[in-house]
Amino acid sequence: MQKTAFLFLLLVAGNRLMAQDNSLLQSLDDSLSMQQKHEVVTGTFKATQIVNLPTVESPGKKSLQFMIMHRFGKLNGGSYELFGLDNASIRFGFDYGITDRLAVGVGRSSEDKTFDGSLKYKLLQQTTHQIPVSVSLYGLVTNYTQRYTDKPYLDARYRTAYTTQVIIARKFTRNLSLEVVPAWMHFNLVPTAQDKSDVFAVSAGGRMKFTKRMSITAEYNYLLPDQVVTTSVKSSMSLGIDIETGGHVFQLVFTNASGMVGPYYLAKTTGTWGKGDIFFGFNVTRAFNFKK
Repeated sequence: MQKTAFLFLLLVAGNRLMAQDNSLLQSLDDSLSMQQKHEVVTGTFKATQIVNLPTVESPGKKSLQFMIMHRFGKLNGGSYELFGLDNASIRFGFDYGITDRLAVGVGRSSEDKTFDGSLKYKLLQQTTHQIPVSVSLYGLVTNYTQRYTDKPYLDARYRTAYTTQVIIARKFTRNLSLEVVPAWMHFNLVPTAQDKSDVFAVSAGGRMKFTKRMSITAEYNYLLPDQVVTTSVKSSMSLGIDIETGGHVFQLVFTNASGMVGPYYLAKTTGTWGKGDIFFGFNVTRAFNFKK
């Protein structure tokens, strides 16, 4: 009788221990599953621009980014123009992270003496098991201040254009990231009644790392047809090499677009790669962190 009671107690205790173990394992599995679902994918792109095209990246909270974008003249200028090195256009830009999702920016381009202001908001962030893509909304306002003595009617309202882009990106592997970017632009003034005030474009770009600190980048910006009809506008294509050097990202670029902000590289590109209308240049990005 005692042996039977002892065996019964052993069985009850064993069942309770097994139940507790199963409960602990289940809790651990649930915890790991939750962590996996909410693990945010970072570093989709290293810079806030592929070449001209914005990426889903933006400065973190209380971080300031200073960016210099520089383009020399056309390579087909020949030796007389030192293959474009005699000429140059430049843009300076500052971007600041208000939060980890919201950033503001201002810039100034030498082309048409253009000022720009922007907002970028991270709507979605890619996760390992739940959200397949990152999505950022990007809004840009540009106003050019170039003086024209023969066009006194060109006050500020006629010099302004608006650009809105939805940036949809995915980091496929540690080395490969791609994005698709539909864009809408509105020009307050167009050359003729045949040209559209509202212009649409679709862009695609990507980054492929080939060493720990170097990447190849490419972008193509397709301007939908029959929108700008009085100017021979081309779709812009750009290639680049990114070099990461600590707090800097240095980009060597080749592009057929001389302009470096939305309305220019999307809707005002006139160069053709096949004719040698290629602008060599660089982007330099430096980040400053004001968080403790």
